[in-house]
Amino acid sequence: MSIQWFPGHMNSARKKAAESMEKTDLVIEVLDARLPEASSNPMITELRKARQRPCLKILNKSDLADPAATQAWLKYYEAQPQVHAIALSCKKASEVAKIPAVCMKLTPHRGTTLKPLRVMIMGIPNVGKSTLMNALLKKRVAKVGDEPAVTKTQQRLFLGNNIVLIDTPGMMWPKIAHPTDGLMLAASHAIGVNAIIEEEVADFLASQLLEHYRAMLAARYGLPSSVNDGVGVLEAIAQKRGLRLRGGEADVEKAAHTLLQDYRSGILGRISLETPERRVALLASYQPPVSLGLEQPREEYEPE
Repeated sequence: MSIQWFPGHMNSARKKAAESMEKTDLVIEVLDARLPEASSNPMITELRKARQRPCLKILNKSDLADPAATQAWLKYYEAQPQVHAIALSCKKASEVAKIPAVCMKLTPHRGTTLKPLRVMIMGIPNVGKSTLMNALLKKRVAKVGDEPAVTKTQQRLFLGNNIVLIDTPGMMWPKIAHPTDGLMLAASHAIGVNAIIEEEVADFLASQLLEHYRAMLAARYGLPSSVNDGVGVLEAIAQKRGLRLRGGEADVEKAAHTLLQDYRSGILGRISLETPERRVALLASYQPPVSLGLEQPREEYEPE
């Protein structure tokens, strides 16, 4: 399944962000620590690089992510020019309180009365931007919701210490090139429910967990050792939870919802759906479909 989700307001949000970038000194990009690259909007990278703006990548929800994978991602991002990365949970005030000092260090030429530091906070839907804004300002200034794309307008707010925050709506990009990225985003609730089929997303998630976190599945659902695919996981969950349709068949739909909720809430444990190494392997094996309009490589031949 190829998942695509680009509501109309996101196009106007992108245009507004491009206009504001000219008067921005630093970009904070909020990522989901469980899938940092899949949750990184390529349009944000394009906009900030065009204006040569430094970037602070915040790997939010690090309390839900695999610590070893998170450390690997921090090292990966720190190796990139004009990029600094930190991992935290926006729900922990003590961790959020460190952000202003990091921003000032990255832009030492700003942050005075005459030249306040202008910080644009960006990211895809449901990665925690609004929670971050509220925690930084220590008051509720942005709507927080369990559904993606709650924030729809841009706003400027004064943090104090000569720092101005520019909050932007969550932005997706028009074409998700890698199908697995769409599935990871859907599993992590960054895509609207109307654009996905939960059973297919849960099947993908279950297969990833089988490969990398089987022990967590077994601990939560008493997974039999004979289960070797995503559908088998969902059927095992239905069996464990007594989820049955009329007639006795496993209610895979409810089992899929159960698995997604347990993953999103962290009940299953600390899980990362990608690592830098797996990302490299994904890109190396990727073959763009003809529908993307890209020229296919020509076959080599010897002249007669």
